[in-house]
Amino acid sequence: MAEKTRAAKTGLGHVVEQKMEQNYDREEAAGTPAAVVTWVNAVCAGEHDAIPSPEWKTMCTHLRDGVMLCKLINKLLKADGKSPIQFQKKVMSPFVAMTNIENFNKGAQDYGVSKEFTFQSGDLWEVRKGPFLNVLNGVHSLGFVANSKSYMPSYMGEITKTIDRE
Repeated sequence: MAEKTRAAKTGLGHVVEQKMEQNYDREEAAGTPAAVVTWVNAVCAGEHDAIPSPEWKTMCTHLRDGVMLCKLINKLLKADGKSPIQFQKKVMSPFVAMTNIENFNKGAQDYGVSKEFTFQSGDLWEVRKGPFLNVLNGVHSLGFVANSKSYMPSYMGEITKTIDRE
């Protein structure tokens, strides 16, 4: 699939994207992507191909169709005695992928993740480092909710506290 060329952001949009990329880098240094990949692969073992690397672009392209996310949330919902979400396993269009991602977010909220920790489908679909931070934070938060419900395997990510000085 050929990558689309986007116009470079300027002004405030550029500043915001740079800030999000820096925040992603901070999470990466804290080990959050590695913890997310380890946990998601463990929960989805045998049900979906593993994410091969915690590198952001690899994670993003692997999760992009929403299928693995939907399988993840369905396993958590089942363990919690809740109904699974609907999703399409064969993703042939961006519309289907975005619907899968939206269904994942609905399922995550039903599971107990606060709406503030969900993300927009474009944050994942567009394969951009800054917006992918929202996806990482969403799955990171899902791991903590799963831990609060004693789901096994446990999520081993840590809460990182930072102070924004700007």
